[in-house]
Amino acid sequence: MDYKTLLENARKRLAPHCRVCKHCDGVSCAGEMPGLGGTGSGSSFQNNVKALAKLKLNLRTLHEASEPDLSFSFCGMPLVAPVMVAPLAALGFQTGNKLTDEQWTDAVVAAARQIGTIAWTGDGPEPSFFAAGINAMRKNNYAAVPVIKPRANEAILERIKQAEQAGALAVGIDVDAAGIINMKLKGQPVGPKTKADLMYITENTSLPVFVKGIMTPDEALIAAEAGAAGIVVSNHGGRVLDHTPGTAEVLAEIAAEVRGRILVIADGGIRSGEDILKMLALGADAVLVGRPLLFGVAGGDAEGAAFMLTKLINELRTAMILTGCASLSAISPAVLR
Repeated sequence: MDYKTLLENARKRLAPHCRVCKHCDGVSCAGEMPGLGGTGSGSSFQNNVKALAKLKLNLRTLHEASEPDLSFSFCGMPLVAPVMVAPLAALGFQTGNKLTDEQWTDAVVAAARQIGTIAWTGDGPEPSFFAAGINAMRKNNYAAVPVIKPRANEAILERIKQAEQAGALAVGIDVDAAGIINMKLKGQPVGPKTKADLMYITENTSLPVFVKGIMTPDEALIAAEAGAAGIVVSNHGGRVLDHTPGTAEVLAEIAAEVRGRILVIADGGIRSGEDILKMLALGADAVLVGRPLLFGVAGGDAEGAAFMLTKLINELRTAMILTGCASLSAISPAVLR
């Protein structure tokens, strides 16, 4: 399998719901929801990509960093690199069933196992969306990180129990989904969470809890004080609120508030290994990657997902060599210009 063929296959499979653009920047698909574009004007989706594109890398080649160490420990599990699969859900609805949640989740969990990383799985208005992640863990005999919508606290704990029983490594709560209308229309309302809510959840599970959808330093601190194991700096891929900044625009100030106390993970607009390096240089401990993996699965199922993960990790390794970073700990803002 080669990259060009993979994208061609993905383009055919996802049409007309996604164009699989050569440069996936959210311009052509702005406002296409249902679909795979950004909400409203599409600016939040586009800002994710633009924010990373603005950052430049300092080329350095007079050093000894010829074989960088990318290894990363996540919740006690050794990963080949700080690159994980982002949680996507309702794909059947968004793609006219060209790619279902079951197909997506099975593929990314299998690929994560093959490569040596981990997939985060999603949730949504249909019970089958969350169940897809639980079932994929059992089918592949491999852990994942199920992410739960900000439902009522007891409903969250009920799903956390399912995750515990299936062997999840951790769980997430994507608080940035607090305003999703289709959840309410399906009789499963969601809403914002207070510090007390988060404390109640973290105190009632043995699993590490990650709060996904943090875009300001003050809320990062709230998550940390509530007992979260980490946060995901994310605007939900630019698909919930128009006119937000790109995640790379706010990452550094958020990381400065809580890094070292809890894990800081980032997503949004990542298209290459160079983008991953930029996120790490801004203060992320690791990243979640969605859109490239979506193209990988659409173009080649589990094999395509493994291909894209390998491509991204190899690009990150090359970028570290060319910026003089022998290890993840050597990555700093000095990489950026």
